[in-house]
Amino acid sequence: MAAKPSVKVGSLKQNEVEEAGRIMRLAFGTFLGVPNPVEFMGDRNFIAPRWRSSHVKVLAAREGDRLIGSNVVTRWGSFGFFGPLTVLPEFWDSGVAKMLLEGTMTVFDRWGVRHSGLFTFPHSAKHIGLYQKFGYWPAYLTAIMTHTPEARPAEPAGQNGQPQLLSSLPKGRREQAITACGRLTGQINRGLQLEGEIRSVLKNRTGEVVLVHARGTVDGFAICMNGAGSEGGEKLCYIKFAAARPGAGAPDRFDKLLHACDRFAHSRGAAIEAGVNLAREDAFRRMRAHGYRAAMQGVAMQRPHIAGFNRADAYVIDDWR
Repeated sequence: MAAKPSVKVGSLKQNEVEEAGRIMRLAFGTFLGVPNPVEFMGDRNFIAPRWRSSHVKVLAAREGDRLIGSNVVTRWGSFGFFGPLTVLPEFWDSGVAKMLLEGTMTVFDRWGVRHSGLFTFPHSAKHIGLYQKFGYWPAYLTAIMTHTPEARPAEPAGQNGQPQLLSSLPKGRREQAITACGRLTGQINRGLQLEGEIRSVLKNRTGEVVLVHARGTVDGFAICMNGAGSEGGEKLCYIKFAAARPGAGAPDRFDKLLHACDRFAHSRGAAIEAGVNLAREDAFRRMRAHGYRAAMQGVAMQRPHIAGFNRADAYVIDDWR
């Protein structure tokens, strides 16, 4: 069904950010059958922190002056993903989502991303069918995992048994570390770059970047969202992205990174939530052995239909919600 002529797509305005968050909760809560849909996700916020980020574009759908939906478009260097894409339930099946997706493809084209993806419900033929119309193809499941660190994490991580936090470094060393993180992700997948995400979490104080080193080399890093107004909220350490340096020894470096995340989350009194694509089989198995358990699953859809960094040799934590 085509959207009404009065529906237009543009950029989300600052005075619409709160309403976009409400619509997101209402839409997902309604679809998932949450008793009070607007309470979906509790104190977590997937809209405001992203809207404030320079590597993110948030699109808005409006009927006249009324906000009726939005889509969050994120760039990680040569890779981009979108979501959450949400529309007021009264406008479902009216073509609004299609209009938001058309705008999203324009953003990706302007950015020049080579590869893009999304996370959606594997049981929803309607969602998968819509995204296939835009060239996305479903591949492996992505498991959303949860873990509560022990009161005293068992193994040392980072210097003196503690994870090193990017915010604690002097400015010069901090810039060097950000550059090193970019080299690490570039080795995993050409052009993959998390600098925007790293700078955003520090600037907006919505979490921390946890680093692990060996002989002066960054062996791994994790972008951990935690705190009031963040994507994790106050009770969760949400690992938005984490990666261990690839090559020989990568499995051990990944284990070391998991322990560092444990120590950071424990210091915040938070449980951990982290996504891992099941194409990364050994990473998934190591997370299970570490104590993580799957809480839900989504399917990763990609355009073009390639592996990207969803590969067996990639020790990466992420999900494209």
